[in-house]
Amino acid sequence: MKTQKASLVRSILLIFTFALSACGALAPAPTSTPASTNTPEPTATITLTPTNTPRPSPTPRPTKTPNLAATERMEEFNSEAQSYFEKGYLVTDDGAVKEIDDFSYDWAQLNWYNWWPLSENASDFYISAHVKWSSAYRNANVSGCGFIFAIQENGDHYAVFLDRSQILFLNADQTSGYSKAVGLTRGTGRVKFDNPADTPQEADFTVIVNGTYTYVLVDGEVIGEYTLAKSKILRGDVGLSLLSGTNKDYGTRCEMTNIRLWTPN
Repeated sequence: MKTQKASLVRSILLIFTFALSACGALAPAPTSTPASTNTPEPTATITLTPTNTPRPSPTPRPTKTPNLAATERMEEFNSEAQSYFEKGYLVTDDGAVKEIDDFSYDWAQLNWYNWWPLSENASDFYISAHVKWSSAYRNANVSGCGFIFAIQENGDHYAVFLDRSQILFLNADQTSGYSKAVGLTRGTGRVKFDNPADTPQEADFTVIVNGTYTYVLVDGEVIGEYTLAKSKILRGDVGLSLLSGTNKDYGTRCEMTNIRLWTPN
């Protein structure tokens, strides 16, 4: 069974200002030189380091013997895939859904994110969950629940996180040693939640990957459409993730329920 990984966002901690024409820049960490707001596609260095406390990864659940509740659930999943197909987010609605065990984790290491591969290899897919996150510090940096995909053996991957004010979408490239903000093609990339330090925040969070396009939905609404690198291998493992925004107390806590992964037949 695979263990979780940990990644460090070292240089520039981003607070994105998204517009239709460009990605914004992240706010500088105390020890970093502030990035010019006129510089296109600012980057943040990340280093991948295995954690010292490996835990079992979340695992897909086999489908139980069909009953009325299970049948209704499958109809709901099929309807969801058909809706995404009709909107052009998927090239087909013919696929299979795997349900994933509920997930809960807290992480108190500023600017680090942990990730747990699901041992599910895919290129075109969607992964969705009801997420609930909280913070131990009111002025925490960008943080929240997320998904990882296109994970390669060398550690390359994409990471998408739901923060209280934005979508943080990173392309982690081990060859260069840097992660870049993935370009926003359409949408704002912005959300607005209350401070998770005051009360836990909740939302339905979905990431749909179709070729080199990725659609990020929050509560059923497309917040941003993103274009992936054509030169990068897009088939790889999919996983769950948590980005910590503070070292204080428990740090950032993430709970995921109703997790499902759809892949085409």
